[in-house]
Amino acid sequence: MATKRMFSKQIVDSDAFLDMPVSSQLLYFHLVMRADDEGFVGNPKKIMRMVGSGEDDYKVLIAKRFLIAFESGVVVIKHWLIHNTIRMDRFNSTSYQEEKKLLSVKENKAY
Repeated sequence: MATKRMFSKQIVDSDAFLDMPVSSQLLYFHLVMRADDEGFVGNPKKIMRMVGSGEDDYKVLIAKRFLIAFESGVVVIKHWLIHNTIRMDRFNSTSYQEEKKLLSVKENKAY
């Protein structure tokens, strides 16, 4: 997993993002920072505990469609490909291939 991540102002400056509670925004930033190279996070509950976020913050991110949750507990950052592009020589495929099969990429690069 990379140690650097980027954020698109197109997403984080949007009214939809800024209308969320600051605690939900904080959780989003931490989830993006810890996502794999395809935007998947296998331990969102651990990250919530690490940053002191509540279940409501997590639910807001899902309800506002900033995260896509899977039954397995894995989440993916919906706008991952808008935020980050990774050179193929540094890219590592996600280990969450079953979840990835359930997704498609839209024209705007969102899952």
